[in-house]
Amino acid sequence: MNIKKEKAGFTIIEVVLVLAIAGLIFLMVFVALPALQRSQRDTARKSDVSLVSAAITSYSSNNREAFPNTAGLKTYVTDLSENSKDDDGNPNITVNANTGAQTIRPAEGLIVVTQKSVCGESTSSSQELKAGLTRQYTIVTKLESGSGAYYCQDN
Repeated sequence: MNIKKEKAGFTIIEVVLVLAIAGLIFLMVFVALPALQRSQRDTARKSDVSLVSAAITSYSSNNREAFPNTAGLKTYVTDLSENSKDDDGNPNITVNANTGAQTIRPAEGLIVVTQKSVCGESTSSSQELKAGLTRQYTIVTKLESGSGAYYCQDN
């Protein structure tokens, strides 16, 4: 009497299919991860702009409504993300010496504050500022997503 004994195991087709599916999953994760990280850094930069705006208000309140210079503003800015700090860990902020209408192009990670201006048109290559009143100011930073668009907030 012949008894046929089948060996348990996977066929080569099953193994290749599982490896192909696993490869596709890994590929999707590695493609999506950098975009997610860019988005998180941009969200942190936008939050940093709000912190700088609060620092300007605080500085002005404590200094007879004077507008801060770069050094004065940096003393009021706390809790910025690493995305808006220089290599030494200091806030990467500058108060623009020019005021009013102009075109600016801040580098990535730099926050530029401009007095007497309001936000204008933003393109991938520059941020337009329009002339504003004495107490108006803009805060501009460059984002990573959107082909390097600029984020502008005015008061």
